[in-house]
Amino acid sequence: MQDSNARVGAPDWLKEIRWNTDGLIPAIAQDAATGDILMMAWMNAESLRLTAEEGQAVYWSRSRGKLWRKGETSGHQQVISEIRLDCDEDVILLKVEQKGGIACHTGRRSCFYRRLEGGQWTSVDPVLRNPEAIYGKKQGGSNHE
Repeated sequence: MQDSNARVGAPDWLKEIRWNTDGLIPAIAQDAATGDILMMAWMNAESLRLTAEEGQAVYWSRSRGKLWRKGETSGHQQVISEIRLDCDEDVILLKVEQKGGIACHTGRRSCFYRRLEGGQWTSVDPVLRNPEAIYGKKQGGSNHE
């Protein structure tokens, strides 16, 4: 379980968030200019605080159990223009400028590149850059960075 809003000295605005039982909140990254949904990742209190302070997206990697700054490996940072909280206080919306035009570890603009068609998932958005060229190794699963 992640230490979420129990931190001494945490900003008051962090205390208003309804963290899940693991101390996390889902965060949706949206292109500030186009409105396109780029990706979803998890944040803990520290990653959200750092995002607000640094002006660049910082997420919590559940698989690696550590913070990750979007673009630290790929160069595809997300510069924050707005941070919003939904009405139930349990989802964050990040309006971002996506550097390099690629948000997904598959080399696509968005992680939401598959559409349900005729009872199956069909890839409808192109790979803009081979992931091996970005990361130097084969990428699989949901490892964004």
